[in-house]
Amino acid sequence: MLKIAVPNKGRLSEATLDLFRKAGMKVESSPERKLYATALDRTVQILFVRATDIPEFVADGVAHLGVTGKDILEEQRKSVREILDLQYGYCRLVVAVPEGSPIRDAKDVPDGARVASSFPNLTHRFFSDAGRHVKVVEVSGATEITPHIGVADLIVDLTSSGSTLAMNNLREVATIVHSTARVVANEAALWDARRRPQIDAILASLESVVNARGKRYLMANVPKAKLDEVRRILPGISGPTIMDILSHPELVAAHAVVDEGALFEIVNKLKAVGATGILVLPIERLVA
Repeated sequence: MLKIAVPNKGRLSEATLDLFRKAGMKVESSPERKLYATALDRTVQILFVRATDIPEFVADGVAHLGVTGKDILEEQRKSVREILDLQYGYCRLVVAVPEGSPIRDAKDVPDGARVASSFPNLTHRFFSDAGRHVKVVEVSGATEITPHIGVADLIVDLTSSGSTLAMNNLREVATIVHSTARVVANEAALWDARRRPQIDAILASLESVVNARGKRYLMANVPKAKLDEVRRILPGISGPTIMDILSHPELVAAHAVVDEGALFEIVNKLKAVGATGILVLPIERLVA
């Protein structure tokens, strides 16, 4: 079976299983009950492991594919091929200092400063590139409290909204990495003639879900006389699909895939040119 390593808990776990379901790969178990499960009529085995272990599992060939965060990939720099940005699990790895600190950016950090982080490699590289010599204090959790108890002068930690940092009276001064969930592959598996067709099919299914995110399928009956205006309103992916309506020869049905954020404006413009029967539907998969 093709083996795919996915996070067993944390910020990426639930979203990854939901992605697989939408891609037609319903997982036949749960991470709470087992260390592995199956999908696609038992042709795929899902391994539930820690997100931080996934790059190693994929690099060693224990798993052929894996899903983990860009922050973890950058921290570990294992020999894996990054294939697809899944566009969820967004966060940033940032440098943060106590509110009262005079530090405004990386160049203000004095040599010898203590930096607490669970990302020691990225922290070392960032400050080395900035020409700063710091002491990295490796921690496994509760990073935000370390400057307040004398363990560190500043921190490098993950944040999404910045609210946790603010609650702990910390202020961001630099961003090291923007992170989202990524699909990675074992290099040898990509060159395996038996494995590659199955890998390509799975990647295409996952990508179709990513492509559909933020899109809606819009249908409307519009006057034939207004088709030029309708084409400007509904550019779609390659322009709207236009079909005759047998019972109303003066109308045509216009179908298009549109951005969710543009729906309000599009619907009102269509109504202004006489469109009726406007229907908007969600899209789970979009094969480009």
